[in-house]
Amino acid sequence: MIVILKQNPNRAQLENLIDWLQSKGIQIHTSVGLTHTILGLVGDTSQLDIDLISALDIVEGVRRIQEPYKNANRKFHPNDTVIEVGNTRIGGGELTVMAGPCSVETEEQVVTVAKAVKASGATLLRGGAFKPRTSPYSFQGLGADGLKLLSLAKKETGLPIVSEVMDVSQLPLFDDVDVIQVGARNMQNFNLLKELGSQKKPVMIKRGLSSTYEELLMSAEYVMSEGNENVILCERGIRTFETYTRNILDLASVPILHQLSHLPVIVDPSHATGKSGLVPPMALAAIAAGADGLLIEVHNDPACALCDGPQSLKPEAFDKLAKKMFALHDFLKDAED
Repeated sequence: MIVILKQNPNRAQLENLIDWLQSKGIQIHTSVGLTHTILGLVGDTSQLDIDLISALDIVEGVRRIQEPYKNANRKFHPNDTVIEVGNTRIGGGELTVMAGPCSVETEEQVVTVAKAVKASGATLLRGGAFKPRTSPYSFQGLGADGLKLLSLAKKETGLPIVSEVMDVSQLPLFDDVDVIQVGARNMQNFNLLKELGSQKKPVMIKRGLSSTYEELLMSAEYVMSEGNENVILCERGIRTFETYTRNILDLASVPILHQLSHLPVIVDPSHATGKSGLVPPMALAAIAAGADGLLIEVHNDPACALCDGPQSLKPEAFDKLAKKMFALHDFLKDAED
């Protein structure tokens, strides 16, 4: 349920309303917009008398939210959420580029790539230390040592780190990681999501291989319900009958998720297509669809990569793409103005 307040509500009446709602066991989330303030009510609202609340002088209207996700719902929070990571703003009309190797391999590799992607305009360094792989015989990542190498690259470049966690037990190792990524296979690892909700560090949740929009938003809800509102949604492609590409990139998800939710939406064209040649056109298409950012894999020697080399761009190819991405974003932004 949401309660829409009139402009400049009487402070005493508002405090009385909040106290009364809290006495009913209702949690209240306040969203202040340009013209209205909205109280988002979470809990058993079936006991509340809508007519009684609507009759208050400070209330303009009351609406029940039918969708099961409340905190992530745009009705609950009409304005776009903007998440700040270092000097980077994710959401709110900005274009955020996260780039780096699928998997951290050596200090030379990750530092070289970090410097290259920063020079091209990336503002976050992505890199995998723990790798969920379909085959138990595939490279699983360097683990804690990989995170240490990412920290070295962070010191060298100043780029904040994005890296994937696979289990609650690994979280103590992620102190120097700035954005914690929840992979597609862990999207419904509810114990992990709850634990991530108990801290304030930004969480980027990738859409599951066969998950609906609502299921993705419910995963975000798990994190937000525990108090952490710094959630980023990531579209990385879904599984269909087509086998030519690794997955099918569902770009309709970008405007749809923006309609349903206030959370930033990032697109990963690398995992979606599995082919480096398809990454540039899909990245540009994602920007045209309204994505708040891109997650792109870059490797200095893709042919020798220990993980996902075929979908990784070389630094020079990424630089060429970055110029096009920022130009397209600026053009579309100017067109809106």
